[in-house]
Amino acid sequence: MRRLLLLLLITVIPGCQTPLPAANPQMAWVDLSLPFPNDRVLLAERLDKQRLDEGRLFQVSPGSHELVVRFDYETNGGGGMSMLGGTTVRQCYLTLDYAHFQAGQRYVLEARSMALTPEARLYNAAREIVAEVSEFYCLM
Repeated sequence: MRRLLLLLLITVIPGCQTPLPAANPQMAWVDLSLPFPNDRVLLAERLDKQRLDEGRLFQVSPGSHELVVRFDYETNGGGGMSMLGGTTVRQCYLTLDYAHFQAGQRYVLEARSMALTPEARLYNAAREIVAEVSEFYCLM
């Protein structure tokens, strides 16, 4: 029975994942990255105030854009049951503006949590910081 369940899981899980879209050379590509284990979710939410269907990345035309990402991460403390040693998940929305996206270039938007403060940085292909979060708000 365990082998049947394992076989079923192996065949079903990859089927749930859709491949990333092909990179358009006329656009800039922005990958999303979470470097720390207490960081749970980083999803592309809005591009220039328009909601996105694909949450795993941004593809943007050259020039200036406003990127909004959803960033969920765990924190210790914060009241309630957390005072007893549990963790709380914070859901935040981070806004980043960058005026110099270039066609055919790859960027990485990396989010991390510093205590109760979320932050994110946009890196170019040379791993230089080109932009940081301009504003954020959290639901928890």
